[in-house]
Amino acid sequence: MATSGIYAFNPTLGEIVLYAFNLAGVRNTSLLQEHMVSARMAANLMLAEWSNMGPDLWKVDLVTVPVVQGVSTYAVDPKTIVLLDAYMTIDNGIAPPIDRIVTTISRSEYASYPNKTQQGFTTVYWFDRLISPTVTLWPVPDGTSAQFFKYYRVTQVQDANFTSGQTVDIPYRWLNAFANGMALELARTWNPPLIPALQPFADRSYQRAAAQDVESSNFYVSPMLSSYYRP
Repeated sequence: MATSGIYAFNPTLGEIVLYAFNLAGVRNTSLLQEHMVSARMAANLMLAEWSNMGPDLWKVDLVTVPVVQGVSTYAVDPKTIVLLDAYMTIDNGIAPPIDRIVTTISRSEYASYPNKTQQGFTTVYWFDRLISPTVTLWPVPDGTSAQFFKYYRVTQVQDANFTSGQTVDIPYRWLNAFANGMALELARTWNPPLIPALQPFADRSYQRAAAQDVESSNFYVSPMLSSYYRP
């Protein structure tokens, strides 16, 4: 059986938009500049909405922040959507570095701490999701050895644009979901009667892509049966 032997399918935003307009009942020959302006806005707004619907695993990276004794609050890159797992790394320069998990707390829980300047080994953090976000550690780092706050985060998807044949900042497995989603978004502006027909395809392709955009790992539940019985 003859096959291409190539694994390079990654259409540009322009190619996907043309296909999406076709799905939305708009022929290529009828497209004007205003259509493309609308498509660029729709693409970026849809990517922003996807960021609110769950972690985009292809946009996860690890950030390392050197902490300073007595300093509790640190700036976070504004492109950060959400923090996932976090831990403190302690390096005394002699033994191998040690990592200890730290957990997240809410604004209300942080506000309840009576001594916010207490120094010690950090066990929790509060992620303040502002336009210029920050993360606050508690207890405040005590500087007994070199310490680093490390966290996995989900970052914003890169802007989608037509210039220079740019592609969309999504993996191969999300291309169909993006095309179907774009068709639905474009139909809202250019062909509203077609929305009911396009909605199921957009929903189904998104759900399929989202179902695969997860980490495959085992999950164990071990109930403590001893607590169910009295001696």
